[in-house]
Amino acid sequence: MPLASEGTTLFGPLEGGGLLHQETGTFTWRGVPRPAERTLRFLPGPGGTVDVRFADGRPFHDLDLSTGRYVADHPCAADLYRGEFTVRDEDHWRTLWRVRGPAKDLELDTGYVRVR
Repeated sequence: MPLASEGTTLFGPLEGGGLLHQETGTFTWRGVPRPAERTLRFLPGPGGTVDVRFADGRPFHDLDLSTGRYVADHPCAADLYRGEFTVRDEDHWRTLWRVRGPAKDLELDTGYVRVR
């Protein structure tokens, strides 16, 4: 069954450096719309990389977009999230999370468009 969603992601400065990433929106599962939100912290890492953390400070994944594409893994209990990040141009990027394991088998495909 497909999952549809729509929302907004805002980036803002973090005290001490980095970016605060706040997503809000609605996803629809089996015909029922539900609110959704997520907050991440993008912290400076070594050599221009990014250390992505959940809002509570737990590690999520690293990120290096210097080539325009990056693959990161995030273990979640017995499941594995594998994220592919692709920069199309300065205003468009995409994330594709493939989730596999005993509890989950899904793909989360998100396209981002910068609004100026």
